[in-house]
Amino acid sequence: MAEGFTSAYGKGRVEAFSAGMEPKGLNPFALEVMGEKGIDIHGQYSKPFSEELAREMDYVITVCGNAEGRCPLLPSKVRRVHWPLEDPAQATGSPEEVREVFRRSRDEIDRLVIEFLFSFDSI
Repeated sequence: MAEGFTSAYGKGRVEAFSAGMEPKGLNPFALEVMGEKGIDIHGQYSKPFSEELAREMDYVITVCGNAEGRCPLLPSKVRRVHWPLEDPAQATGSPEEVREVFRRSRDEIDRLVIEFLFSFDSI
């Protein structure tokens, strides 16, 4: 979801990648709730995180639970930011209850991406 918002708001001025220590497929609830905001994330997928990939980054933003602690040592030029968000993929309950967890996460990610991107004069 963060990649989707970053790509939409960055309008080609920034490049976002979804990556993870244990990348998983695109969650159908994420696809659905992002579509509610008019953002199509069909083509996105989480890539395996690697030191090589990190060398290409200016920032690495970790989200959810233990992601910050599991992120490997980064090159000194790379700035790390952590957003301690609830992992919506861990939600349980009825489909509507899970969907609501995804909506809350989506809205928090939306707010954080806007705050992050627009903290830079050049964006």
